Amino acid sequence: MALYKLNINTKTHEVEADPKMPLLWAIRELAGLTGTKYGCGIAQCGACTVHLNGAPVRSCSLPVSAAANQKITTVEGLSETNAHPVQLAWIKEQVPQCGYCQSGQMMAAAALLKRNPKPTDQDIDLAMQGHICRCGTYQRIRTAIKTAGELMSKPA
Repeated sequence: MALYKLNINTKTHEVEADPKMPLLWAIRELAGLTGTKYGCGIAQCGACTVHLNGAPVRSCSLPVSAAANQKITTVEGLSETNAHPVQLAWIKEQVPQCGYCQSGQMMAAAALLKRNPKPTDQDIDLAMQGHICRCGTYQRIRTAIKTAGELMSKPA
């Protein structure tokens, strides 16, 4: 066991954990942020996606020791009021069906839109590759990503 400082959504959480503990469990069980979901445990489905220093990563396979003292953003960190363009677009386009994969989908979409606010269908497919939605809402996800891009390009 070791003590780690995790900077999650701009707040510091001191956690005592085994260095090999997946970041996902430190976020959910030790920091108490349950928006990030466990899907497969082998970094294949994308439900556990968070941002590490702005880049999307699968938190189920990243050890907590690798994330210490770095900037971690979870779905809760996009906006406390659900006002992030991706969150607004997900609501507007009624993306979720069961909703289980959606936090990972939104985190991947937010990372894509940060680097490319006007993605093509091919850009979206590439960025969302490996993010599995068992309900098959892929077309609504694509539409929501484009909607979020439009919202991001509007002047405040």
